[in-house]
Formats: sequence, structure tokens, C-alpha cells
Amino acid sequence: MGGALRWGRVVVIGNSIAGLLVAHVLADRADRVTIIDRDHIPDEPRHRAGIPHDRHIHVVLAAGRQCLEALLPGILDELASLGVPTIVMPRDMIQLNRSRWVHRWWEGQPLLTGTRPLVEHGIRRRVLAHPRIEAADSLEAIGLVGDRARVRGVRVRPRGADDEQTMAADLVVDASGRGSRTSQWLTEIGAQPPAEERIETGVAYATRRYRADANPTGGNYRAIYLVPPPGSGRSGVVMPIEADGHYLVTLTGLSGDEPPTDPDGFEAFAAGLEHSLVHDWLSRAEAVGPPFGYRSTANVRRRYDRLRGPDGLLVVGDAVTSFNPVYGQGISVAALGAQAVARALAQGQPSTARLQRLVVSVGEQAWRICTGVDKALPTATGNAVRTTPLDRVAGWYLDRVQRHATSDSVVGGAFRDVIHLVAPSRSLFAPRVVRTVLFRRPAPGAPRPPRGPRR
Repeated sequence: MGGALRWGRVVVIGNSIAGLLVAHVLADRADRVTIIDRDHIPDEPRHRAGIPHDRHIHVVLAAGRQCLEALLPGILDELASLGVPTIVMPRDMIQLNRSRWVHRWWEGQPLLTGTRPLVEHGIRRRVLAHPRIEAADSLEAIGLVGDRARVRGVRVRPRGADDEQTMAADLVVDASGRGSRTSQWLTEIGAQPPAEERIETGVAYATRRYRADANPTGGNYRAIYLVPPPGSGRSGVVMPIEADGHYLVTLTGLSGDEPPTDPDGFEAFAAGLEHSLVHDWLSRAEAVGPPFGYRSTANVRRRYDRLRGPDGLLVVGDAVTSFNPVYGQGISVAALGAQAVARALAQGQPSTARLQRLVVSVGEQAWRICTGVDKALPTATGNAVRTTPLDRVAGWYLDRVQRHATSDSVVGGAFRDVIHLVAPSRSLFAPRVVRTVLFRRPAPGAPRPPRGPRR
């Protein structure tokens, strides 16, 4: 590899998708990559305590699918062989957005809808096959080793034990998720912690598993998404998962209107959605297990990209930017971050500061999408809840984009590509899109859910 950048040992904190992908990227530039996690990592895809939201719907957007395949060639076929479904939006989905039914064009963007444990298991199986990657589970990171200039390792201890050890490392990667303690650990070694941007909306959701015939309410579709109408937090999503005839159903609501986690309350909440489609679906399906709730839905961005040191530290995934999970962006942005690191390493010898800026920057579009919606909610709080005249103009324009996107194939395609992170936000200002959005009235909405796609 000549004069290419190399590390001796890399320690990755977090044996989840973000940690696995970055470990894979770094393995060709390191003598050894050690992934540690405080959980016991099961050999089979199962729920684990360290990922409390893994019982809920997870999707991999089109950009995430592309990144996964680029990083791990053949992984999409492997996930498909495990049963992970792919659906195409809007072809396979009935969607209500801005109180308007979205036309189901045949063309669209694919997304994966398998359960989080299975998708993670498939990725882990590929990554851990690398000869220079090892995993140590039931091992808890409790601090960093180093000073304000450089991180030199991680303090660890076996879970449930008191005996502390030091794992020396040339590079430490924090992929520990929303609960990351790296800000605190930096303070402990005399380094500066990052500033934090936060928007909290009080959005809560609950998920239950069901078994059903393909479409118990009739029609040719595989998924349902009732997007909250403006000013509301109530939504309902039905997505297929890998087990034949099994689906996950997630209901969301704002603070004070949270979806219940008792079975009767869960289905009663669905009856209060903007349209009866999800409730009708539930009434014909068979529940498999109880509902599970989740409340940790704040958007949080820790600005490690603005720190001057220490060297030897890289923060990725939800540990650096965590999104309201209802938008389904986390896995895809983690994959984009890993791909950004891979490209930078292929092009030269970047500093960890440069890698950190790239990891944060690839999540910028997803951050603007979810926070743009969330800070407009009546329950929004936090230091990033601020609107400027430009924000208000952008919000007005985006509202018109979404109204046209339900029935105009060009506007709809541009909007969909941006949401799936495969096109930049500026594509919403292409001449054909601007002419339609500014000078035409949206076509009348369909009076009922479109049961079949248009070719």
C-alpha cells in the first residue's frame, strides 16, 4: 500500500451497524480492528438491550442500500436470501401525505424493510469474516485514555465487574449510539467537549407485530404510510418484514397524545388516525405479541466537526448525529458516513479531523429534512428550534412541493429522491419543478386510497 495511512490498532466502541461498517472500512488500513460492546452479541438475529428501539420498524433508504452494496459487494443479495424484503416507493405503498393520497407510479426508490436484528446480523456476518477484525462483547467502555492533544486508547471493564483495563489504540471510534458518553470522557481527560444542537418534540411511538394475508383490506399494495397532517403528530405505518406474512405496525403521536402500549389502547389509537385504512388493516390481521413503546426521539447533533482535537478520535453514527427515528434515516446516514471515510482514505492520508468533518457533513441533508419538520411542531423545544425569514420561505415552498408531489410525477420523483438521500436538496429547485410548484395548482387529490400502481 506504499505510503498510505495506516494504524496499528483501532478500537471501535459499538457492535452495531455504524460500528461494523466503519470497522470494515478501516480494516484495510489497520493491523487489527477490535469492536467492543457492553452487550452479549447473539449468534442469531435477536433483540438486545443495547438497542432498545430494535423492536420497531427500521428501513434502509435508497442511498443506504447503494452504500451498503458499495461497501460490502453482494450484501443486498445476502440480505434478500435471509428474507429481508425490498419495497419500492411509491409503487408498493399506499401513502397519505398532506391529507392527499400519493399516486402510485411504477417507478420509484427501493428501500429495505427487514427487522433491525436481521439486517444487523447479515452485515455483522460479512464484516466479522475479515481476518483483521475481531469482536469482544460483554465489555464496557468507561472512558478514554489520553489528553487534550491525542486519544491513545479506551478504558474498559467486563460487564458487571470492577477490574478496569486499558486497550491502547492508534484510533478510537465511538459508534455507541444515542447514549454516547464521549463528551463526558473528553472533559475527563482535559479536552474540549463538543457543542450540542437539540430539537425535542415529544414524539413517541409504539410498534406491534402482526400476521396477515398479503393485503387483508384488498388491493395491490405491500405497505401503508399515513403521514401526520400539518400540526399533528399522529401517523400510522405498516411494513412487511422477513417472516412470511408478518408485518410491523408503528403508530406515533405527540406528547400528551402518545400511542398506548396495551393491546386495546393500541388499536383504539389507530382508529383516531386521519384515515381508517390502518385500523381496518389491523382489524383483519392477527396480533403476534404485545405492543412496545419508545420515547427517545430527540434530534441531537454533537459538533465534533468543530473541535480542534484531540487527534486519534472519530465519532460516527448516532453518537455524532441522532435523528428522530420516525424518519428512518439512521442506518442510511451511518452507511453514508462509512462510505465517506472509505473515499477519503482512498484519496490520501486525511487527518481524523478531516474524517470527522466528512462524517458530519454527509448527514447534513437528513438533519435538515427531519429538523425542518420537527421544529415546526407545536411541541418542539431545544436550542436548535429557531426559524428565520428564509426558513419560513423554504417551509412555504416545501409545503407546495409536497402538495404537487402527490400527483405530479416530476415533482414527486424529485421529492422522493431527496427524501431517499440519492439527490441533493437543490434538485427541488430544478426549472421544471420550480415552474410547477410556483405557477400551477396541485391537481385534485384522489378521493380514495390508490389500490394499484400506474405504469
